Amino acid sequence: MQRWGMLGMVMAVVAQFGGASSSLAGEGVLELRIYTCEPGKLEACNERFRDHTTQLFEKHGIENIAYWVASEGPTAGNTLYYIIRHTSREAATKSWEAFRADPEWQAVRQASEEKHGKILAKPPEVIFMTETDYSPPTEKAQPDKVYELRIYTAAEGKLADLNSRFREHTEKLFNKHGMRSIGYWSPTDEPKSTNQMWYVLEHASRDAATASWKAFVSDPEWQAVAKQTEANGKLLEKAPEAVYLKTVDYSPKP
Repeated sequence: MQRWGMLGMVMAVVAQFGGASSSLAGEGVLELRIYTCEPGKLEACNERFRDHTTQLFEKHGIENIAYWVASEGPTAGNTLYYIIRHTSREAATKSWEAFRADPEWQAVRQASEEKHGKILAKPPEVIFMTETDYSPPTEKAQPDKVYELRIYTAAEGKLADLNSRFREHTEKLFNKHGMRSIGYWSPTDEPKSTNQMWYVLEHASRDAATASWKAFVSDPEWQAVAKQTEANGKLLEKAPEAVYLKTVDYSPKP
């Protein structure tokens, strides 16, 4: 499973589900991190984030955006997904260095692993991203909504065409069918930067997601767009990857 002038300033102010926003679309760099836990250790991971890690991120200049766990599928029960924001890639490096060297963090990590044992099954997956030019300002997550992380891998040479289709058609059709765009993102590091686009949609419920996708794929307007944009070949190398997510209790409120 990368959606971040005066118009941009106005959008930033009104974006956060009606609240204020401190960030403009496209400003800074976003970081999506995926933590795979040892069996039975997801709650220990959440406990550490809830009680300590998120506060320490803010201490070191890292903005918390959204935290989720998978609600179904193979990653449910053992995986944490979250998005944070940095003012720049250089700032991200400095913040992470300061965070890891912080005696408070070192004590927290030691105490949590003495209590629970090893928490992570492998190193985190890290994707640095910037918002696409058609992305809304990346928003914080509502506690009572269903979210869907989707990862698109474009066919060779088709990434620009894929983004064009989203910019001109797809995002508007999502809105038409009740799917709210949280952000569309381009990974900044190779090889993902060469052929991938990541984004998150918000749904009112899991049933609403199913109904919205059914209406979207059967929409004659979408079918015409798909036919037109794929006249010279498929835009995707493979089927999209999708993970349904639920917001954890310590995710920042909009």
